[in-house]
Amino acid sequence: MNRLHSAATVPARLLAVGDIHGCRTQLRALLDEVAANEHDQLVFLGDYIDRGPDSAGVIDDLLAVRERLPATVFLRGNHEQMLLDVLAGDNPATFLFNGGAQTIASYRARGGWPPRADHAAFFAQLPTYYATGRFLFVHAGLRPGRPLEEQQAEDLLWIRAEFLDSSYDWGRTVVFGHTPRDVPLLAANRIGLDTGCVYGGRLTCCDVLSGHCWQVSC
Repeated sequence: MNRLHSAATVPARLLAVGDIHGCRTQLRALLDEVAANEHDQLVFLGDYIDRGPDSAGVIDDLLAVRERLPATVFLRGNHEQMLLDVLAGDNPATFLFNGGAQTIASYRARGGWPPRADHAAFFAQLPTYYATGRFLFVHAGLRPGRPLEEQQAEDLLWIRAEFLDSSYDWGRTVVFGHTPRDVPLLAANRIGLDTGCVYGGRLTCCDVLSGHCWQVSC
């Protein structure tokens, strides 16, 4: 599944979580602090793996979240795409250069590489965007001037300057990660939630309906 649209139901809180990058301790602390329940909806913005110490453990925890809260949405990040490319037989150099060695090590510590079947299925099924109400969730951003249905996966997973420097209006508030910043970006038309946890920053969750943020320090 590449793209996902929601039903019209409005949750009590619409909770978006920024890039985790293997930081399992911070993920668990953030989930405890936010305490999402069946009246809320969680949306994870991708980049669950690479660079941090326990990517395999992060995926275990995300699968547990999905079991408890089945309405949760998990988007694909560029790091999940790199892993999928390697599993499909591509040269692993780019994956390893971008923190994939830490991911492989975390799986080997848990019994072996490649990832076991439920983890591999999780990665394969991740959509590239999620649209609901007045919000559009995506990992990296969108190509300005291009309708949503014509966006290319490479841009949704990798784009930076062309999206960040544009004032284009997609008709929804775009909620994204991918580009680390010191503090969350909370603007009328954009919400940026990668606050660089794996680089010594924080892991951030935002209720995009209210603008309230929860953060856990690295």
